[in-house]
Amino acid sequence: MTRFLRHKAMRGILAGVVAVAVLPIGLSASAARDPRGTTTAPSAASAKTTTNTSAASISTPANVTTAASPSLGPAGAAAQKPYMGWSSYSMQVYSNDGGNWISAAQIIAQSDAMHKKLQPYGYKYINIDAAWNGGTDEYGRPVPSKKLFPNGLPAVINHIHANGQKVGLYSIPGISKAMLDANLPVYGHPECTTGDLAKQPLQQGDYWGFGYRVDMTKPCAQAYIDSIADLFASWGVDFLKFDSVTPGSGHNDLSMDARDEVKGWSQALARHNIWLELSWALDINYADYWKQWANGWRVEWDVECYCPGEALTAWPNIARLFPKAADWWRHAGPGGWNDFDSLDVGNGTMDGMTKDERRTAATLWAVSAAPFYIGNDMTKLDSYGVELLTNPEVIAVNQAGRPAQPVSTKTNRQVWYSLNADSSYTVALFNLGTTEANMTANWADLGLDGSATVRDLWAKKDLGQFASGYTAATVPPHGVRLFKVTPQKNSAIRVNDDDLRVSYEGAWQRNGNYEVPAVSEPLTVTVTDSGTPAAPKAAATSGTRTVELNNDDPGIVYTGSWSRSTGRGLGDYQDDVQYTENNGDAFSYSFVGNGVDYVTEKDPSQGEVDIYVDGAFKATVDTHADTRSAQQLVYSISDLPNGSHTIRGVKKSGQFMLVDKLVVRQESLLNPGTAAFDKSAQADVTTEIGRDPGELVSIANGGKALVKGTDYTVAGRVVTINKAYLAAQPTGSTKLDFSFHGDYRDDVHASTADGAAINFTFRGTGVDWVTALAPDQGEADVYIDGKLVTRVNLHNDARLTTRQVFTRTGLQDGQHTLRIVKVSGQVLRNDMIRYTIAK
Repeated sequence: MTRFLRHKAMRGILAGVVAVAVLPIGLSASAARDPRGTTTAPSAASAKTTTNTSAASISTPANVTTAASPSLGPAGAAAQKPYMGWSSYSMQVYSNDGGNWISAAQIIAQSDAMHKKLQPYGYKYINIDAAWNGGTDEYGRPVPSKKLFPNGLPAVINHIHANGQKVGLYSIPGISKAMLDANLPVYGHPECTTGDLAKQPLQQGDYWGFGYRVDMTKPCAQAYIDSIADLFASWGVDFLKFDSVTPGSGHNDLSMDARDEVKGWSQALARHNIWLELSWALDINYADYWKQWANGWRVEWDVECYCPGEALTAWPNIARLFPKAADWWRHAGPGGWNDFDSLDVGNGTMDGMTKDERRTAATLWAVSAAPFYIGNDMTKLDSYGVELLTNPEVIAVNQAGRPAQPVSTKTNRQVWYSLNADSSYTVALFNLGTTEANMTANWADLGLDGSATVRDLWAKKDLGQFASGYTAATVPPHGVRLFKVTPQKNSAIRVNDDDLRVSYEGAWQRNGNYEVPAVSEPLTVTVTDSGTPAAPKAAATSGTRTVELNNDDPGIVYTGSWSRSTGRGLGDYQDDVQYTENNGDAFSYSFVGNGVDYVTEKDPSQGEVDIYVDGAFKATVDTHADTRSAQQLVYSISDLPNGSHTIRGVKKSGQFMLVDKLVVRQESLLNPGTAAFDKSAQADVTTEIGRDPGELVSIANGGKALVKGTDYTVAGRVVTINKAYLAAQPTGSTKLDFSFHGDYRDDVHASTADGAAINFTFRGTGVDWVTALAPDQGEADVYIDGKLVTRVNLHNDARLTTRQVFTRTGLQDGQHTLRIVKVSGQVLRNDMIRYTIAK
């Protein structure tokens, strides 16, 4: 059974016995499992059974509060930082007895272990996952399993609270057929019944198909959810995990849509400041919606390896999170956090990873500001696990709430960083490769111009001051180094438009085709001489160029256990392929362009591949065929805005997944893109560039820059390559790489609304605003510390990138606020803010 199918079977067992009041009434933790890994529905008689819980004991609590601040989600102030704690699910899977593992005795033991070992370091959530309930009451509300909690779940919750901890429960969307048929009254609303709550016609409500969508346009539906939330609050529940949320959870195509129910639960829970966590693999296309209504959202499939009794997780399940973190990092912040699932690094060999891999996982969770909750058996933590989970400097990184971003994902040796509120940087060097390596963090890549001191956070050791970067020696395979980098006096810090420290007022969007990416394009010159064949005549460029990348291109990043097969003689592009046999393994490639193709082999041994573009699920492609065929186009997209994009393919099924080549389509900036030069009849070569000449950075041949004014000249948009330079080149093909400026880090924030504003607070003595000039822009007012300083004109006949439009020096050393307000023009772009510190 594959990992995917094991996940489905186990979740089916657990979800089928737990979802609060959304499954057949009376379905309990003892529900039978048939050989296919599903639950057996109860009889009609059992479906009508209710517990003997009295109305008095489940009355609406008196501690209902006003709704939490929308910016902080339903949990309110509790969600200012990522939560720290524990979830039962990994151990439920590991035990292979998931429905019975979460007994009162087990939960109390875990709570006591946390209290003793981890709570002094900030861990406080005890989250009880699927299978906690044993039926419903006469109002269709869930009641705890008497088998699991013979003295009642509230007694367990009281024990958890007495330990100074918080408690969480589990639910899924939808309402069951049995609940519809029972037609029970809604507590506190006798005019409402459960039989009238489903959307019509009936629509599947969850991934596993246990229930139907709730019609949240009906006031009774909200009243029903409110009654359950009020009941949870009366028990003392602090947290709710809402699983199988769509779009996401294996359904990213809106064939299922639980967004209305997410909103309904959020509003119900906000009355009690109960944390709402969404699961699993949420669709990034709806990130703004999740941020509006929840406090956290899973970004990927379960971390568990689904190998009961063997391990909790495995390295590939950690490695696949890196591209997800690269997609999602900018969506997290106070009030809502990117959830990576349980951090299973505390039980030694039971974790399923090496010591280096365990520390890498802990570092990824920390620097990503992901909820720092573990899934281990806390009664059996080993000494190294405790060391990983209680390092106060690493925990401080997580609790600072500054999600890290990668310098580049075009390598398996990745540098991730975040800029902290105190102008220090958190920097992690992740070696995702299979051999040890020296790894360097260059300050300029972080946005730091100046020297800095470095502290190793895992070793708790100061390493000294370094002028332009730091190199960590022999980072082991799947290993990591974690540093605090502190800029020194008079250093300048560049802050990108999407940094968490930059805030926006009004309607803004990131990119949206308002950006211009940096790009390089070759002018291919065919050099001939007497006696050689005539060179082809240069042709005008069509406006689009294609770039073919072989599977071994260094820019393609493979996560998981991939190998390369060469000399196959089967018609592959360049006679080789990359391949893997593990579901969940993936490739990703970041490019500048407007389209990309995935070309691979089709074969009886191959199966399905999930394709994502810019973090959003696009399609599941089938690479299975009855007979082998090479170089098959299995996925293509051509309508992307011209800019920076990432394609990712994830193995879903079949014995093998292959990558043969990728084909990228880009806007051509050279017209023509080819030229001919005959040494026996020498003449200058010219081409016209498609951007303002001020955007041309350099022309290079094999990495060596040509000398402007000598090797080439620029007149308007026409670039002339000197014949003397070309005469010195060997016969054959010479590629001259034209490099063009782009917006800082290839992105901008843009607003079309007059009055829209940018705010940035910093401590320093000077500040610059660097942004775009363009025909569609107008004027903006710039304020320092609330006082209008100047009005700047951002209009220009041509689109220009990274132009310094405002500067202010000589500020008194201290905290200052830069504010920029749109005055006129079609659009205002924000690209980069730079400030000088005087520590």
